[in-house]
Formats: sequence, structure tokens, C-alpha cells
Amino acid sequence: MKKGLMVALAAIAVTVSVAGCGGDGKLSNDYVTVNQYKGLEIAKVEKKEVSDDDVEQTIQSRLLSSGKTDGLTKDGAAEDGDWVNIDYSGSVDGTAFDGGTSTGYDLQLGSGTFLAATDDYKGFEEQIVGHKAGEEFDIQVQFPDPYQNNTDLSGKPADFHIVLNKVYAPAELTDEWVASNDDSYTTVDELRKGLKETMQEYYDSQYDSQVKSEIEDKLLETSEVKKYPDGAVDDKVSQIKESYETTVKNYYGMELSDFITSYLKTTEDDFNTKIEEQAKKTVQLEQALRLIAKKEKLELSDKDYEKEMKTYAKNAGADDVDSYKEQVGEDNLKTMILCDKVLDFLVDNCKQTKDASTSTGTSSTGTSSTDDK
Repeated sequence: MKKGLMVALAAIAVTVSVAGCGGDGKLSNDYVTVNQYKGLEIAKVEKKEVSDDDVEQTIQSRLLSSGKTDGLTKDGAAEDGDWVNIDYSGSVDGTAFDGGTSTGYDLQLGSGTFLAATDDYKGFEEQIVGHKAGEEFDIQVQFPDPYQNNTDLSGKPADFHIVLNKVYAPAELTDEWVASNDDSYTTVDELRKGLKETMQEYYDSQYDSQVKSEIEDKLLETSEVKKYPDGAVDDKVSQIKESYETTVKNYYGMELSDFITSYLKTTEDDFNTKIEEQAKKTVQLEQALRLIAKKEKLELSDKDYEKEMKTYAKNAGADDVDSYKEQVGEDNLKTMILCDKVLDFLVDNCKQTKDASTSTGTSSTGTSSTDDK
């Protein structure tokens, strides 16, 4: 659960996932016992600050992509990060293989799109660096072992003949370029300032998600399930599977059963077992969270609900709030938002340490259990 249940489920689709935090002492109801929730010790999470170099690298990447789109080229040698256009033909033991030949292929050097370096061979892309447009040359690489796309090629060396058709040049950074390539900014200074703010918001969000993920894991460790509410696990299993089915259908155009065997490389039975385990953990977290929320008097006001619902819909890429609410369900949305509110409380009351592996699983105060049925 390194990415957290809320993050993991949000990545596959919009389903309910929760975690919790709270005060000293044990809490208990009919379903769970929470042995500790305030002052949970978690591994220290580093918070990244955006540097000017980060901003310039982002701008340079956009200039390179823009240059490729506009067909700008340069006469000099290809460098790491450049976009190039190549023809390539590959063979193993002198025999061509499926997928080993292409013409007019645009590739960004250093992107890791093609075969990476091994102990004995350089990577595909790094061997193009230093060559100029119009050059033809041969390279030798090695397939990883295993190579899932074609197991017959696993671990084998391969020869590629490369024709370097073009080395794209980056666009020039000017106010005019900014105005024509970005809807939010009109000058270079505005772009730099705006990017720095946007990137910092992203880093802060990643930090927040990671801290919450660590807390989710710790809360699972420090809580115990007495029993699951009737039908709760089955409901969660259905929600998770429906999310998978919708996502797989929309993005891959295939049935979930085919996706499980073809992409996940597992059986439906194993998949269903993992989904049930995930559902049980989600229910456990939800019950722990509800218990803590009640103890700490953390409630969801109508104002909070309306505000956060819009944020959730935006983050999910929904066309509008109403369709998102209909898709997820109002009760599920309220649960998600309340859970996140409690999780924010947990973040404010946790202890980040360099090594949290020895953190206690019970309250150090030794206070008695509070029944909250």
C-alpha cells in the first residue's frame, strides 16, 4: 500500500477509499479497535522545493517539443534530450523480428522509450547521441530478460541499422512564443513565475499524498478488525471491479477478463483475491476513520461538501460536477471527503522520523478504551 488506498483507487477510477487519524488512547466500536491514532510515527517524507533549474528544464522540454511540432531542425550533432526522426531495422542472429523495423519515427533521446543499457551493451537512444542528420550507422543492444513483449527475444543481443533523418531544434523562447503556445501566459516572465507556482503546487500535492499514504499504512497496523459491516466488503469489491471494467473498456477497448490475462499476467481468481483484500483494507480504514471522526467531532458541512466536490470532480477530469456526482454517488462522495478531512487532521498530528520502523502500535498514555458504538 505504498501509494495509499485513496491514491491507488483514484488512479484506476473514482471509488471510495479512506484512512484516519485521531487522539490518544484506544477507540472501539462494533467493527474496529483503533489502538493509536494521534502521534502516529511515520517515515520522514522529503518535501521538494522548486528551483529555478527545475523551471528552466521544464521550459526547455516544451521548447524542444514545440520545435519538433514546427519542424525546426539543426545541423549539429544530436544531444541527450533532443527529438530526432529515424528509420531503423533490427535483427537477432541475422533475422528480422516483428516490431523491429520502422521509418520516420520521432524519438526523444533520453526518454527511455527504446531498449535501455545492460551490463554488456549501451542503450539504444544513447548510441544515437553525437550523430548528425543524414548519417547511417549500426548499433548493438540487448533485450532485457525477461522481455514480456516477445519472450523469444529475452536476453538476446540485437543489431539495428539506423538512418538519422532529422535532428529537431528547440523553438526560441520569446514573448511571442509564449503567447502563441500557452493559454495562461503572454510573456516569458509570466511563464517562469506561473510554472514555478504550478510545479510547487504539484510537489506539495505529491508530498501530501505520500504523507497520507504513510499514515494509512500505519493506521492499518495500529487498528484491528472485529468484524465487517454486513455487505460492506461485497459492496467495495463491486465498486472496485466496476471501476476497473470502465477504465479498461475506455482506455484499452477490451473486457476486464482479457485485460487481466493479457496485461496483468495473472488469473481471474488471483485478481479477485487481491481485489477482496483491497476491499477489506478499505472497509477497515473507513471504519477506523468514522470512529475517529466521531471522537474528534470532525464533521462535513454543506459548505465543505460543495467546495471539495468541485475539487474532486476537477481532479478526476470530469466534464461537470453533476455527472461526477452521479457517477460516484453522493454518499460515496461524502465519505471520501470526510475521510480526507480526518486524514488532514492525522497529518497535523503525526510524527515524521528518519526511521519509523520501531514506532509503537499502542498508545503510550495507557488510557482506557472509549466505546463509541
